[in-house]
Amino acid sequence: MSKIEADSLHKVQTWFLRKHGYFKSGYRSGTITWTSNWSGNKSSISIASDIYDDDQHIRLWYTHTDRFTEEKESLDYKITLTSTPCYFGGYRYWFICPWYRNGVYCGRRVGILYLGGKYFACRHCYELTYNSRNLGGISKAAGQVISEPELEDLWKKVKRKFYAGKITRNFRVFLKKERKSILQMKFMADALDRVYKKS
Repeated sequence: MSKIEADSLHKVQTWFLRKHGYFKSGYRSGTITWTSNWSGNKSSISIASDIYDDDQHIRLWYTHTDRFTEEKESLDYKITLTSTPCYFGGYRYWFICPWYRNGVYCGRRVGILYLGGKYFACRHCYELTYNSRNLGGISKAAGQVISEPELEDLWKKVKRKFYAGKITRNFRVFLKKERKSILQMKFMADALDRVYKKS
């Protein structure tokens, strides 16, 4: 059986939530809507974020329709967030994947969760594939895009941040890529906002 491509699924991304204020201190709620490229049909989920010192999470609630039986099920659950300080100031938020695969809790720190079944989970849990590790379309104007999977791989190589009072090579590489990724995502988010305003 061929693997599902990540780009074909609905997804929730930390950079998108950050762009729309979901990681600001306090409570915020809203809706995320997707439009099918093929049929033009729309689907959406409700989302809320709670960002406090002792509790940081998002809550998702939506209706899942079984593609075989067409039975509908209402889902409502929380996804824990964690944050890491950026070297140039501020914080970068991550999802903690809530999925259990073969009875084993995932708990990976990821920037994107995919709706590959009933629930949103990381690409590892759904064994997703990519046509390319880089994004296309508008992202080409931002230069060679650094994807979330690439950042995840770079972070795994960071065994320690500092050694003998100096920043380690792997941590320096990660920070440089992270900073570039943040700037690229901001560029793309602004570009998409301009496209939506024109439509």
